[in-house]
Amino acid sequence: MSGIVRYIADSFEELKTNVSWLTWNEVQNFTITVAVFSILFSLAIWGIDEILSNALSVFLGWLKS
Repeated sequence: MSGIVRYIADSFEELKTNVSWLTWNEVQNFTITVAVFSILFSLAIWGIDEILSNALSVFLGWLKS
């Protein structure tokens, strides 16, 4: 059990000393970038879905008649 506790303590120590964390400004910039690209990507997927849905409806309507 003491091995697990030591492992966890070493992990936290490494996080404090060896990991280079982003600055708050960098975090904000990356968050905005991810949000913008997520919105753009979801709009692109929605647009493609609408186009293919309409094309399929026209095609199936053409087959019905």
